[in-house]
Amino acid sequence: MTTAPWRDPALPAAARVDDLLSRMTLEEKTAQLYGVWVGAATDGDGVAPHQHDMTADRSDDEWDELIALGLGQLTRSFGTAPVDPALGAQALARAQRRIAAAGRFGIPAVAHEECLAGFTAWQATAYPVPLAWGATFDPSLVEEMAHRIGEDLRSVGIHQGLAPVLDVVRDPRWGRVEETAGEDPYLVGTVGAAYVRGLESAGVVATLKHFAGYASSAGARNLAPVRAGIREFADITLPPFEMALREGGARSVMAAYNETDGVPASADAGLLTELLRERWGFTGTVVADYFGIGFLETLHRVAGSPAEAAHTALAAGVDVELPTLKCYGKPLVEAVRAGEIPEELVDRAARRVLLQKCELGLLDEDWAPEPAATTRIDLDSPANRALARRVAEESVVLLDNPDGVLPLPPDARVAVVGPRAADALAMLGCYSFPSHVLTHHPEVPLGIEIPTVLEALRAELPDAKVTFAEGCGVSDPDTAGFEEAVARAAEADVCLAVLGDRAGLFGRGTSGEGCDVTDLRLPGAQGELLDALVATGVPVVLVLLTGRPYALGRWHGRLAAVVQAFFPGEEGGPAVAGVLSGRVNPSGRLPVSVPRVPGGQPWTYLQPPLGLAGEVSNLDPTPLYAFGHGGSYTSFTWGDFTGGEGVTEIGTDGSYDVSLTVRNTGDREGAEVVQLYLHDPVASVTRPDVRLIGYQRVELAPGGASRVRFRFHADLSSFTDRSGRRVVEPGALELRLAASSADVRHTARLDLTGPVRELGPDRRLRCEVEVSAPA
Repeated sequence: MTTAPWRDPALPAAARVDDLLSRMTLEEKTAQLYGVWVGAATDGDGVAPHQHDMTADRSDDEWDELIALGLGQLTRSFGTAPVDPALGAQALARAQRRIAAAGRFGIPAVAHEECLAGFTAWQATAYPVPLAWGATFDPSLVEEMAHRIGEDLRSVGIHQGLAPVLDVVRDPRWGRVEETAGEDPYLVGTVGAAYVRGLESAGVVATLKHFAGYASSAGARNLAPVRAGIREFADITLPPFEMALREGGARSVMAAYNETDGVPASADAGLLTELLRERWGFTGTVVADYFGIGFLETLHRVAGSPAEAAHTALAAGVDVELPTLKCYGKPLVEAVRAGEIPEELVDRAARRVLLQKCELGLLDEDWAPEPAATTRIDLDSPANRALARRVAEESVVLLDNPDGVLPLPPDARVAVVGPRAADALAMLGCYSFPSHVLTHHPEVPLGIEIPTVLEALRAELPDAKVTFAEGCGVSDPDTAGFEEAVARAAEADVCLAVLGDRAGLFGRGTSGEGCDVTDLRLPGAQGELLDALVATGVPVVLVLLTGRPYALGRWHGRLAAVVQAFFPGEEGGPAVAGVLSGRVNPSGRLPVSVPRVPGGQPWTYLQPPLGLAGEVSNLDPTPLYAFGHGGSYTSFTWGDFTGGEGVTEIGTDGSYDVSLTVRNTGDREGAEVVQLYLHDPVASVTRPDVRLIGYQRVELAPGGASRVRFRFHADLSSFTDRSGRRVVEPGALELRLAASSADVRHTARLDLTGPVRELGPDRRLRCEVEVSAPA
């Protein structure tokens, strides 16, 4: 028996796919362009926008008829309902066997899952959310975490992960702030690229989302129009995606829901084809966000029918319809047969899909879907939990500790108060399985152990007298519990006010997808509870477990300490308790600014001069705690700075080194984060007053020191000029070594000389950093 060329692994993938396509009917090629979501909820209480409008239950007979043509993707076989991992892996393998046996070519589907903060499956490790990854300023740790997530996905038969989110926060009122790595494109890009490298190194296709502009929605409303200008789009929105593709090697991109200046992303050939493929050289697959193609008809109204929506999306460059079949099936086939849609568009998308299946080994004759482990699959191993603890510990930010109340004495009388202190779900973001899915299955246990702050603190300080009162709920205005909370606080040496968010979806929480807010007040009656606790005169330590920053100026100078954790995952309770006890020396840094007042949004630190405080407005947007800020229980000095002598001339294609020695001058181990910012005094278009272009986390023993050298290249000063070109302009620049965007320690002045230089897609994206022993 002769093996068909498309089955021959010795041939190049392109030759195999061309041979396969030549044998396929239009219906078979089209079948590779959509996923199917079996068991998706249709009761109006789902996990995707308009899920109840866009899905339909399928009978077993319909399923058999559907897969007879083949199938592109299987949607969330683990992430839709609780299923034992081993049983789920076996069920997925059986489904894949059934799909392969039904079609003429025996091609299985790509199985995809969400993995925003860990594999979104029952009994899988719930890691900290991406905003916490940003707070670590530690891409290598994020890469390690992503690799472990990828291994878990592969162990049960998953090929593609729908992560990371590379949106840059533009308005902290937006519900999905928790899913981002922060408000700075360099931080988001470096952390996001690290996640991609980790996931891809485990053999899982990473999917960049949401491409592009989704976080810039008007009024911070989910799916609202985006009215960003071309320079904001080019200089803030796009760089993280470019970095994750070039440095991370992502093999998939998800088209966003939003429209930008009237053009929906799923209909934007300039974005998905001209930029992504022709300029950036991307060769992977573009997938739709859930129901995004159908939304071209139902929400955006740029298509009059499912067939028109399919034509628009295919022409723009969307290869795969997710999560389930709506437009790319019968409507597409009939339109092609009628001559209304060129079959070449179907061929183009099918070729990309099949090339990726070839890379994944799904076209090989020896392909087998059965998992290596057939009896017990542990998706929350001790190694996973230890890593989740490390990420959580590095992400906790000490915002304030003016009088050294923290760490707590081991025998203190501690009143723990607040609605987030004794709730395991306080640790989790909206894309964790317990928050995302289990809320619809109240009879099912969490499946993983999640110590609360209260439980962890009692374990951390066994000699302390710890009392508890909830005080109030997360979002309701009821103050009936204040009296007990105040009484507990009055009896204590110190009161821990554990406040924050409840993650949810589409208004079912205070943070998460579709949980947008009008301003940045603490939810519900929590602000009033904090006022009542402060009024007791007992030192109050505010502990925040949130998905976004909240305005804290109302209590500035009245609190003994402030600790910020961004949904720190299943090991977040012990991590926070470790910071409170002193076992953990806090080293997190703010990936988002913390505002002083609740209003005056949107605002991030990336402001040109008119976006800063000035005499022309009575509103001062200066944050209470700046981007990059964070404290420690030890102290550091920054000395022996080189690179700041006078003004140095370099060419517009040149580079320049700045370096310093960081020394731990305290009595305990700690980590400092050295940040490099760029200030451009004069440019042809307005520029942010400062912006991050490099950083380095440095861990030091007591008395230890390290030399940190940054190699600045002129490419890092580039921006989009008035004509839309990315350029490096001659002129003055300042490099600022800082502990935050507002805490500058050393400055180097440069003068770029030579002509304006236009940059292409091969520009330098990253500042090289070297850490060595001091001379």
